Amino acid sequence: MKHNRVVDHIARLIGLAGSSVPVFWLALMGLLLFYARLHWVSGPGRIDRVYDGMVDTRTGSLLIDSLIAGEWDVFKNAFSHIVLPASVLAFYSIAYLSRMTRSFMLEQLSQEYVTTARAKGLPERRVIWRHAFGNIAVPLLTVIALAYSYLLEGSVLTEIVFAWPGIGSYLTGALLNADMNAVLGSTLVIGATFIALNLLTDALYHVFDPRAR
Repeated sequence: MKHNRVVDHIARLIGLAGSSVPVFWLALMGLLLFYARLHWVSGPGRIDRVYDGMVDTRTGSLLIDSLIAGEWDVFKNAFSHIVLPASVLAFYSIAYLSRMTRSFMLEQLSQEYVTTARAKGLPERRVIWRHAFGNIAVPLLTVIALAYSYLLEGSVLTEIVFAWPGIGSYLTGALLNADMNAVLGSTLVIGATFIALNLLTDALYHVFDPRAR
């Protein structure tokens, strides 16, 4: 029970931080601490200038292209550049998921079937993961699909801070330049991504929920 309280406090702390801290502030603080102070990761951009142009573009991903070309120095440098922006985006998704998961679990743990399982002497781990968590799998799928919207929303500011040439910065530049063709194309790509995620979520309902079969 003590372990469960510790996990609950950690989930509350992560959820509160993810809901309160602006993404651009977290990105700037990450650059200040891990890049400028500790020198654990590389700075803005996709790759250092010394490695620019060393790998032919095949897939559009420097990590995959450098692996195909066997350029391990380029791979390490590109990976060092992507760690911090990916961590910033992942933090907000984790915060949202932890907050919603905690809310779902608290609701299920107060149900009578959980009390019955505990009265039968079942281990607490089995009660939580087999009974309670199994019943929140379906609504959690919807939350995971919606969490992707936070990635697209936060990617605009994150890509601007880290000078990352992604779809967020591309869409922002198109809006500033009044390039409506690029704006419409980016909007269609984002819309198609949401539709595909919703279809995938509906398909997974049949796997996790026997009532939907």
